[in-house]
Amino acid sequence: MKITVGIPAYNEEKNITKIISQIKDITDSIIVCDDHSTDNTNKIVRSLGVELITHPTNLGYGSAIKSIFAKAKEINSDVLVTMDADGQHRIDDLKKILKPVLSDSVDISIGSRFLENNVKNVPSYRKIGIQILTKLTNVSLNDSVTDSQSGFRAYAKNAITQITPTESGMGISNEILLKASNLNLRIGEVPIVVLYDGDTSTHNPVSHGTSVFISTLKFIAIEHPLQFFVFPGMVILLIGLSFVLWALHIFSNSGVLITNISLIGVSCLIFGVVLMVNGINLFSIIHLIREK
Repeated sequence: MKITVGIPAYNEEKNITKIISQIKDITDSIIVCDDHSTDNTNKIVRSLGVELITHPTNLGYGSAIKSIFAKAKEINSDVLVTMDADGQHRIDDLKKILKPVLSDSVDISIGSRFLENNVKNVPSYRKIGIQILTKLTNVSLNDSVTDSQSGFRAYAKNAITQITPTESGMGISNEILLKASNLNLRIGEVPIVVLYDGDTSTHNPVSHGTSVFISTLKFIAIEHPLQFFVFPGMVILLIGLSFVLWALHIFSNSGVLITNISLIGVSCLIFGVVLMVNGINLFSIIHLIREK
């Protein structure tokens, strides 16, 4: 069985040698995607004799994961493990993440920071942000997870071949889970410990959280257009109708047209109709594409 470890890397000259040397004790199939590092990351990886993908410009974490997925398909990997290059993921946890996939218990195994009280290692602001994004993601998942933002994952061959990531940013983690759930792939988690040595993340937490939130909403809307557009549209339409009837009732009794109530009613009617029409159109387009 060909087990491949994929590592997105950007300016990781301090950590990459140690990480790759430790992974080589488990597998020789290693892919590093250098997302246009400005330090010696590319040079170091080349000297280590592993598969290297080099981006001509800095394209983002999601683009690195996309490149790793594409290369894993190309080299016919049976299992793909993705992990960070910043030293936060422990090599000792790699085998734990692999086990459910190798035993065919799941199609995607996620290393969760929120199992077995390992949450104490996560900075408070991250903990809150991850939990919010995870709750949003779980709305559309068949198998609920506790850590939707973990990049330490193992993918079985059917997940590698069936999932085609498209996001360029950090939202790719949720995109993959949403697409996997839509394909009825089995998703499971194992507890891991993440080493936050002074919080080594290079991503601004606000921009990171915002981009993931918007990306998740986009994919939820695509996968569930009726729930996302049509049902809220119906509710807003009913609210608008209530305000219009209220305004008409006042007008019939007093001959006075209350502008504010009327504007709210008409605005809600228009907005509700727009949401419903867009939802129905999107639903029709998606099903037409899938049928083809």
